[in-house]
Amino acid sequence: METINQQKTLEHNNQLLVIAHLSQFLTYITGFGGLVVPLILWLTTKDSVAGMDEHGKAIVNFQLTVLLITIVSVPAILLLGLGILSLIFIGIVAFIIPIVNAVRASNGEKPNTFMTIPFVS
Repeated sequence: METINQQKTLEHNNQLLVIAHLSQFLTYITGFGGLVVPLILWLTTKDSVAGMDEHGKAIVNFQLTVLLITIVSVPAILLLGLGILSLIFIGIVAFIIPIVNAVRASNGEKPNTFMTIPFVS
């Protein structure tokens, strides 16, 4: 019986990683595209693009964390306005982190996982 070596060479496509990070801004347009589009990109290219598995997990974890904090913050508005402060904070962070990670992806670096709960590992 013959054994065939089937090692895959991963494509280095930093542009696709940058697009995956910047596609998180679709949340501001559609409300849900910032999670769906990067999820589809990650699931379809994680085995063929170097770094996509790591960056895709970071994107999905970040978007789920933002969604969870937003859901918790809405009822917290009734508690002395703390929900408003957390919504402002998460709005600023959700705008800055995708840009930072897109720059890091274009430089071939690991994504920043600031304030991210690891749902997908």
